[in-house]
Amino acid sequence: MSKAPRYTPEHAKAGLDHTFPEIETWPNQFPSYEIVIDDPEFTSVCPKTGLPDFGVITLRYVPSKQCLELKSYKEYLQSYRNIGIFQENIVNQVLEHVVRWAKPVWAEVKGDFRPRGGISTVVIARWPRKRTRSR
Repeated sequence: MSKAPRYTPEHAKAGLDHTFPEIETWPNQFPSYEIVIDDPEFTSVCPKTGLPDFGVITLRYVPSKQCLELKSYKEYLQSYRNIGIFQENIVNQVLEHVVRWAKPVWAEVKGDFRPRGGISTVVIARWPRKRTRSR
């Protein structure tokens, strides 16, 4: 007798179709430097349990022609507060949005999530993404 899966495809996709606010940018004036932005009070919601998730989101990037405007980036991150979304999806979604709006030379988003049930999670996504072979 087969058990029903505890996590469904709907759980896996939760939050990805949310309409997120645009991250504003401004023209970069200098070449070849790195920007690091931390949000030590990041919150979201587990799509399965509805319990809050807490963590630190760290963005590192080298700007090309545009820099992220910090207030709009903060408001963007705050939009996750009431969204049910997996931690892995948060990190990858933030990276995709940063790349879409700022078009950096390279970028890395790290989510360091607080323990729940004794287990903490660290998720890191980088751009440009390396190609991997299909299984």
